[in-house]
Amino acid sequence: MREMKLAVIGLGYVGLPLAHAFSKKYKVVGFDIANWRIEELGRGYDRTLELSEEQVREAIENGIEFTDDPKKMEDCNVYIVTVPTPIDEHRNPDLTPLIKASKTVGKVLRKGDIVIFESTVYPGATEEVCVPVLEAYSGLRYNEDFFCGYSPERINPGDKEHTVTKIKKITSGSTPKVAKIVDDLYKSIIEAGTHMAPTIKVAEAAKVIENSQRDINIAFVNELAMIFDKMEIDTQAVLEAAGTKWNFLPFRPGLVGGHCIGVDPYYLAYKAKEVGYHPQIILSGRRTNDNMGLFVANKVVKLLIGRGHTVKDAKILILGITFKENCPDIRNSRVIDVVRELQEFGCRVDVCDPWADKSEVRREYFLDLTDLDSIKIENYDAIVLAVAHDAFRQIEEKIGDMKRNDPPKMENKVIYDIKSFFDKSLVNGRL
Repeated sequence: MREMKLAVIGLGYVGLPLAHAFSKKYKVVGFDIANWRIEELGRGYDRTLELSEEQVREAIENGIEFTDDPKKMEDCNVYIVTVPTPIDEHRNPDLTPLIKASKTVGKVLRKGDIVIFESTVYPGATEEVCVPVLEAYSGLRYNEDFFCGYSPERINPGDKEHTVTKIKKITSGSTPKVAKIVDDLYKSIIEAGTHMAPTIKVAEAAKVIENSQRDINIAFVNELAMIFDKMEIDTQAVLEAAGTKWNFLPFRPGLVGGHCIGVDPYYLAYKAKEVGYHPQIILSGRRTNDNMGLFVANKVVKLLIGRGHTVKDAKILILGITFKENCPDIRNSRVIDVVRELQEFGCRVDVCDPWADKSEVRREYFLDLTDLDSIKIENYDAIVLAVAHDAFRQIEEKIGDMKRNDPPKMENKVIYDIKSFFDKSLVNGRL
């Protein structure tokens, strides 16, 4: 194989850090269909905040070319696809971005090239869905003229400790020789090392069960939270007590969203049903987690009623809309379930999130965010901490100050903490 020149297709939370890492050792073209994304990166700005301005400029200095022109990839020989794999309104896999990316690569694919997929899929998708598209648009034959690999992404958005090079990487290839090439490629940048899976399907399956396992464990503690709520037992206190045993798994209840845990189990369930097996545990866990927003909203309404509030027109502040703390990613955030349910009750809901992009939230969820510095605690009947952003410590301080200095104003307020983030003495309800 001639000297490697890489193309990374999709410059989001996964693709951009990967392209940056590879740019230190290889020639890299970073491709994305969004011209505004290319323009921003050209200015050194990464709106996902996975890379700093210094790191983006470092990648450019290393020679990386950010482009939305597929022709700029024509002289590449390794293509790494890192596009999103969401679900549709029926919770079935939506492979549209993956198919479109495969078409784009197919049009520039040449003999001897390797296409590596990192997008999360169900077992078999690479060879059953992507390969036929690559063949159709390139006119080449799989495992004769071109080859494939699969190395599932393990990016944890917002995590500055476990970055792409510090997370062990699963690799695989469509032939033993290609598997070795793919493994060596990743091994050259991944400090944590690699694990070569025996087949592409094994690598695909390994990725999809990682997050399915987490989803099921979280569903278990979410179910515990609902049970203990009826028994008037503090779930967090129970988990802290149980956690004193060395092998108790430290999962916590909460809203399960994001681009992985709330999505990947549906990919596995889809394929399972396709081969004639109806998964019980996986879908049961999904149902539990998908209903947590409704449980939280109903709990807040009951607390309002218990403190003498009229639910209709009750003023409620939701703190956080991203899917996790200290991260701007709003994809598949389940906080919106809490917001919509409270609105259905007739409540007037404000949402504050200093990490989220206001225009993205407006476009995705039709919400106008409230500025953090403008919040007045006394204006709300209820405050719901949904995302544990560090910035919300200032709200905790305001609640504490008001509780100490003007207790009558706090007597009837509902402070509900989904993440057990605030001091326990300040809240009158938590998940």
